[in-house]
Amino acid sequence: MSESRDRLVRCWSHIQGTLFPWLREEVDELTAKHEQVVLVLDMLDLETHIPPPPGGRGRPPEDRRAIARAFVAKAILHLPTTAALIERLDVDGRLRRICGWERRRQVPSEATFSRAFAEFATSGLFERVHEALVKFGHDGRLVEHVARDATGIDAREKPPPPPKDSAPKRKRGRPKAGEAVTKRRSDRLKRQPNLDLRTMLADLPTRCDVGSKRNSKGFRHQWIGYKLHLDIADGDVPVAAVLTSASVHDSQVAIPLITITSGRIQYLYDIMDSAYEATAIADYSRRLGHQPMIEASNRHHPGRRAKNAAEQKRLRRIRFALPEHRRFHARVAAERGAGALKDNLGACTVRVRGHAKVLCHLGFGILALTANNLLRLVRPQPQAT
Repeated sequence: MSESRDRLVRCWSHIQGTLFPWLREEVDELTAKHEQVVLVLDMLDLETHIPPPPGGRGRPPEDRRAIARAFVAKAILHLPTTAALIERLDVDGRLRRICGWERRRQVPSEATFSRAFAEFATSGLFERVHEALVKFGHDGRLVEHVARDATGIDAREKPPPPPKDSAPKRKRGRPKAGEAVTKRRSDRLKRQPNLDLRTMLADLPTRCDVGSKRNSKGFRHQWIGYKLHLDIADGDVPVAAVLTSASVHDSQVAIPLITITSGRIQYLYDIMDSAYEATAIADYSRRLGHQPMIEASNRHHPGRRAKNAAEQKRLRRIRFALPEHRRFHARVAAERGAGALKDNLGACTVRVRGHAKVLCHLGFGILALTANNLLRLVRPQPQAT
């Protein structure tokens, strides 16, 4: 048994054998949602990332650790607004005790929740907790596949007008002898392999704008907001997440995602769809010791579709499946992860504005999904009757 799996088993045994019986004795019987909140909060260990309230003179500030627990519960319970969360805490004594408040009057106001949320967004709480959680669950463990994809995030804000290009336009025609020619900035994919992670992320646009994407049915969908880029490991565990402008192409975030994921886990295969078909991405993946598996695009190769169809027909005739095709089926993990965030964890109800706050809102859902799926790897499955 690997070291990470052993730690997950001990954590699961502690929750089932000690924590749940104590909570049932203290706060009455727990529902399935209450148990899920307890499981996720115990895995996240927010207390190590958020300092306790400082002592001293004056009015003591509200405990940020309890507010962070409440925001995680908000994502799990799929509550659309902070007002709905406060109302739920007012009537649900068990949830209130789980978050850390004994009485109703101890629950902070909506303004206090808003100020604490802004602090979490600016301090990068999601990034710190998620990195620690992923390393805790995958330390000493080799992951086979990492599926990479992006999904649109609708936002309630107006996109600003695009910035005007301040560079002077180049004169038409051939330059004169000795005339200085302004060179165009190189393509982002060509620059990224030679940059560090912080510079790569700072180079990506993060303002709200209009995005467009073709869905699986072939129809084009447009939205105003952002785009969430995800790396999902085996077991549907999110291991990296980057939020950019909606207009950023998927391929421009592939190299930063590969860098983030390689620093957190050890894995073998990079599974990507045809949007990531670029030589720079494949070469960078191999440079870090991974095997890229990118779906071939038929857009620039008119004869490729017919050739692939004929090859698939021959393989079906002899009842043989290539191992590459089998492995490529793991790419649906990225679609399942994005669907779980939107359907069950609040990614479709973004009520905040600005890149940092939107990422923090999505981050609480990503943390809940990561913790829940890590425990699912060691949770005993019910026997089929």
